[in-house]
Amino acid sequence: MSVLSSNSLEHRLHLGLALTLIVLMGMLWLFGARSIETLTEDFIASRLEHDSEALLSAMIIKQQHLKVRPSRINQIYHRPYSGHYYLVRQQDGIELTSRSLWDFKLQLPTLKLGEKRRIHILGPDKQQLLVYVAGFRKQGLDLTVAVAEDLMPIKQQRDLFLRNFAILAMVGLITLLLVQGMVVRQAFRRIEPLREEVKSLATGDEKSLSEEVPDEIYPLVKEINHLLQLLSRRNQRSRNALGNLAHALKGPMNLLTHYFDKSTDSENRIDSALAGQQVERVRLLIDRELKRARIAGSGTTSQRFDPQVDLLDLVTVLKQIYRDKQLTIEAVTARVQPPFGDREDILELLGNLLDNACKWAKSRVRCTISGKEHLQIVVEDDGEGLADEDVSRLTARGSRLDENREGQGLGLAIVSDVVSLYDGELIFDRSPELRGLRVSVVLNRL
Repeated sequence: MSVLSSNSLEHRLHLGLALTLIVLMGMLWLFGARSIETLTEDFIASRLEHDSEALLSAMIIKQQHLKVRPSRINQIYHRPYSGHYYLVRQQDGIELTSRSLWDFKLQLPTLKLGEKRRIHILGPDKQQLLVYVAGFRKQGLDLTVAVAEDLMPIKQQRDLFLRNFAILAMVGLITLLLVQGMVVRQAFRRIEPLREEVKSLATGDEKSLSEEVPDEIYPLVKEINHLLQLLSRRNQRSRNALGNLAHALKGPMNLLTHYFDKSTDSENRIDSALAGQQVERVRLLIDRELKRARIAGSGTTSQRFDPQVDLLDLVTVLKQIYRDKQLTIEAVTARVQPPFGDREDILELLGNLLDNACKWAKSRVRCTISGKEHLQIVVEDDGEGLADEDVSRLTARGSRLDENREGQGLGLAIVSDVVSLYDGELIFDRSPELRGLRVSVVLNRL
């Protein structure tokens, strides 16, 4: 399973943590930017307030005229466009400004005694000024004192800090995601043995899953093991019951067949013949089920069909069943043929196809298995083959082409059912080499 798949737990964990970290870093960056802006503005405003008090103490009022003693204020207020400015306005509108303002006029309100304001305006050269304005009274004269400072240098430093902080946050985010990816991958590695056990279970090498797993998936593994045990017991019980029933009925059926064969009463000959036919049909059904039990063997319900092993075992069994005909049964498979499908399904299909081929063959039967993405099965014999009008009848349930031959008519219909289960294709034609019937089956992986 790909990590990039939207259905991957690892993908969802990565995505969830990445989004969480991105939101967290974004909120932290916004909070930091806002906090720095507030702190710097409060700090500058506090300094401007102190400067306004120093400016007020440096003022001299003579005959209702203001004068500022230059030695009592910072020299930066004397340098033109220095970014530090002040303005003192009397109640009658007369203003006293710092030399740093040069000829620039600050548009500020007149405040009453005790009023204070913090104002953002544009200054000389489009400087972004923070202005602290307050109303004072000195020597009975009401004054509006304004002290301003350019915020651009502070903002540049703040922007540099925020940019560096953003870069650091991105590096930290990437580092955290990499570390988190390693942690998640390490955690999911504990599930890898379980995946391998599931593969072994599918091929029949294991009959249960190890319960030494993380606590989160332990209940699932426990329930799967319980289900596997239950299915195995039910399958074995059904197989044993079917075999026992077939063996138990075979003896009485043989006696009944012998009885009806020996019956010479002409009055009951027709009824005896009909009853004998039904008994023979039951006997053939019993033989078929016994044959199926021998073919299926003792594999588990979860086992995969392995052509390298199961096909050879099936051929060996059929050679024993049809040893009187001395057939040559060939099994042709690729050297590397992966296990495919459910063992019971494929054995059911192959058993019916090969059993039918052995019945009709004169001396030779061949089974070829190939394909990786799709399982391709070809069973052919050197029998008489089929006419075109008989091909459509082959998969009809209960239909037989030769009523004199042994068989119950269900084999090829069961083959058709298995092919449908695997969404496959079933084709009948004549074998170019053996000249008998050729059955070609293509099965898709489930």
